[in-house]
Amino acid sequence: MTTTETDQADETAEAAPSASAPHSPPGPHGYSDHKDAHLKRLRRIEGQIRGLQRMVEEDVYCIDVLTQVSASTKGLQSFALQLLEEHLRHCVAAAAAEGGPQIDDKVAEATAAIARLLRT
Repeated sequence: MTTTETDQADETAEAAPSASAPHSPPGPHGYSDHKDAHLKRLRRIEGQIRGLQRMVEEDVYCIDVLTQVSASTKGLQSFALQLLEEHLRHCVAAAAAEGGPQIDDKVAEATAAIARLLRT
């Protein structure tokens, strides 16, 4: 593995929370009903990223590469917003229906997620 690949793997590991994160309740998540569509969308984004790699390997004009970066970024942002909407409709709404302190936790969790999205 090259230094760049190692750096990228480290960045990916830092960016991705573990599957056993303490705030991940067991059971179906808000996105579960649309899992196949989400996976299809992520595969399309993955293809865009691979296209970026090919463009760099082939020394494509920098503005054309930046255009592809923008398209890939928009794809990820759109995916994130859809996931956030499903979280609000499913997880936050369920906590609101149950009442108690859980709703405050879910709202804080959603607010933190929105803040992370705004920083990108």
